[in-house]
Amino acid sequence: MSQTASIKDVATHAQVAVGTVSNVLNYPDRVSQRTKERVLKSIAELGFVRNDAARQLRAGQSRTIGLIVLDVGNPFFSSVARAAEDAAAALGSVVLVGDSGQDSSREAHYMDLFQEQRVQGLLISPVGDVGERIDTLRERGVPTVLVDELADTDRCSSVSVDDQEGGYLAAKHLLDQGRRRLAFVGTPSIRQVASRLKGAQRAVSEVADASIEVLDSAGQTVLAGRQVGNSLVERSPEKRPEAVFCSNDLLALGVMQSLTMLRTVRIPEDIALIGYDDIDFAISAVVPLSSIRQPTEALGRTAIELLAEEQESGGTKHRSVVFTPELVVRQSTAGA
Repeated sequence: MSQTASIKDVATHAQVAVGTVSNVLNYPDRVSQRTKERVLKSIAELGFVRNDAARQLRAGQSRTIGLIVLDVGNPFFSSVARAAEDAAAALGSVVLVGDSGQDSSREAHYMDLFQEQRVQGLLISPVGDVGERIDTLRERGVPTVLVDELADTDRCSSVSVDDQEGGYLAAKHLLDQGRRRLAFVGTPSIRQVASRLKGAQRAVSEVADASIEVLDSAGQTVLAGRQVGNSLVERSPEKRPEAVFCSNDLLALGVMQSLTMLRTVRIPEDIALIGYDDIDFAISAVVPLSSIRQPTEALGRTAIELLAEEQESGGTKHRSVVFTPELVVRQSTAGA
């Protein structure tokens, strides 16, 4: 009975009206202390759990916020999600996370699902252009904030990081270390990766004798990085790049594993290596990894703040917040 007790069961057990039980749950100030204690005792004895989803559906509002990320297995996105959860909890809301896996059809499925769940708002790191979908959500009363992507402020709010600047910082650091043959590892079809590459190319263009080779990885994972690293190991020393900039830390850690496995390539003596995101694993790698730090906590917290602004303004106030990334230098580029 503890799992199936209804509000009527509680009312019968406490010998009060159903409306009184409802008031205890929703408007406790309207009920006398004695009656409230009797109802709460019945709730505890019966193991009653309110159907919050039904209550929210009747009220036309929810305490739930949807968050769609590109890859929940990437520590960058899990850190952003955790920060968003903490910020939402402070406002009395909860965050439900969906992983699009960089698949636009799966992303669309989650957008539809969250809308059906009557979420109070949606945070999304989009796979591609979701402008029209955002317009539809806004028309239906679901405010949306883009995360890790700059938005058109005529449409919605966004919180992002200047990835071009991050790419520029990474490549310039390698160039400042005297490296001239650079390689970029990543998936340029992803907007953020393309921006990081563009920034790196800008830095290279400022040095007359420098060059940058683009190595398109099959994904943004450690395994994809190992595959690229294996291909570099197979090259003769004179054909290898002097430095490698990976579009995220997972790729960089995979490249590092391949380069160091046979002990034929030294980091940073033979190849300097830098990643992007500065995840927790970066500092504890076999060779502590230099990286471009993104403010994940600020991204998640600000996303919730922007969503609250969207709600308060009725979807008429949009704002874009862009953070500047930070260069973090460790042994993988600077040596011990």
